[in-house]
Amino acid sequence: MEKKQKKHKKSILQQEKYCYLCDRLDHKYMVRGLQEHHIFGGPNRSISEAEGLKCWLCLEHHTQGPEAVHNNIRNARILQQEAQQAYERTHTREEFVRLIGRNYMVT
Repeated sequence: MEKKQKKHKKSILQQEKYCYLCDRLDHKYMVRGLQEHHIFGGPNRSISEAEGLKCWLCLEHHTQGPEAVHNNIRNARILQQEAQQAYERTHTREEFVRLIGRNYMVT
């Protein structure tokens, strides 16, 4: 039996490889040592991969330090809201909520 290959969609937030949050927050522009971040993790990680709901982040914005999305809810929300907005350019809000289970545009 042949194993079915999953499709890995490119990010719908960025076309080039650089730290999304460094750029977004006007920090020093990081292009080295980047890690791919799935914006909606846990049970939604595979959905993030399939739908391109991911971005590149430097270590400081991904896993290390007070600004890292895994330690900083404010920065995590920035990514979640911007990913939702990007998804809704081609889908409805209802489709997003059905897919992810929550509307991140409300505070």
